[in-house]
Amino acid sequence: MVSLCISAIASNQGKTLLTSALLYHFKDSVRPFKIGPDFIDPQFHRAICGTESINLDAFMMSPEQLQWLYRHYADREVAIMEGVMGFFDGMEYGSSAYDISKLLNVPTIIILDAQGSYITPSAVLGGLKGYRQDNTIRGVILNRLGSQSHYELIKNRIESDFEDVAVLGWIPDGLEVLHDTHLGLDLHEMDKLETLSKAVLEHIEIESLIALGRCEAQENTSYPFRVLSKSGQKIAVVSDENFSFLYHDNLRFLQEVFADVVIVRPSCDEVIPEECDSIYICGGYVETPKAYASIQKAHKFKASLIRHARTKKIYAECAGLLYLGKGVDEKEMSGILEVSFTLEKRFQRMGYYTNEAGVRGHAFHYTRPLEEGSAFDILKGAKTGTGQPGSWQNGEGNVLGTYLHTLFRSHPDLVRQRLM
Repeated sequence: MVSLCISAIASNQGKTLLTSALLYHFKDSVRPFKIGPDFIDPQFHRAICGTESINLDAFMMSPEQLQWLYRHYADREVAIMEGVMGFFDGMEYGSSAYDISKLLNVPTIIILDAQGSYITPSAVLGGLKGYRQDNTIRGVILNRLGSQSHYELIKNRIESDFEDVAVLGWIPDGLEVLHDTHLGLDLHEMDKLETLSKAVLEHIEIESLIALGRCEAQENTSYPFRVLSKSGQKIAVVSDENFSFLYHDNLRFLQEVFADVVIVRPSCDEVIPEECDSIYICGGYVETPKAYASIQKAHKFKASLIRHARTKKIYAECAGLLYLGKGVDEKEMSGILEVSFTLEKRFQRMGYYTNEAGVRGHAFHYTRPLEEGSAFDILKGAKTGTGQPGSWQNGEGNVLGTYLHTLFRSHPDLVRQRLM
């Protein structure tokens, strides 16, 4: 198989541009991966190649668990993982592109923005390679160049400085790229992908790139997670374009441990089946005008959720928490939980957190609760160790909403206690 990690020195250097082009080029035979907890890039990966993208996060999983996850899902001829921020960013959690690529023994291609320079890119590459001697950097692609001669100038310098790095090509400056939105990359511009992919890869040596990533596929020999006995119950997963923050392995894990899993789409005003024993509501966006306009009309869904909340277990993340509450500013929600929220201009949490039960996860949100005193749980920042209210439950204890996103496979007790 072919396995590659795409990284850079920082965000906005061209990682997503190159990853998108490669995913489209290999779309019939590729499995995408995303390093870190991000939900948006995996959705974009799936839209490009039609195959679910898998998050690789070392804060929420142990090294052995992460190796298992990668091997389990590296089931296509090509595996391409997109890094997060810069190559070493996230090292304090063991979850940088450097850490993950080293753990999984995957060669990294660094994309370097070389506009307006010719010797400095080699110096930057030297800094990356010298920072950790056991790095996985094996190739480089130069971004935002104006000509073949500019490329040859930089290529010659890098090749004279480094014997162990392949210079694989360049991407012209001024390409039409997909627009950014506040929700991430715009999935409505998919018609441009073929043209964009060809333009990005025009000056890249694909065969050399394939040869660099060629490796033997490895099979798992053991299951490094605590085993959760299969339940005879049926669970509803609330997920659609508004509640879209669903880690694919979470869905697969629920399918493994429940007898039946049904997807319910509030945007279509679908009713939660009466026979469902529990409900998992994914994160996403309910507070934005467009999302709320859809959710506000989901009267049948709302009524069925309120009905289930009387006796059934419900577990909700982020947007699901907001929907369980009374409202976000003037936007009325279900009122199942006695807490209201307000939307702030600056994010209230961003990064890794741990709840009081030791569940590790990620949070990123702009809302804050107006009734903090009613909180069930405190989320402590992984960096600071300090905490703020982050979870709420109803009086009966069968309904819980939290700002924390997590990976279920590495936290089976959470699934057992809150959904079974």
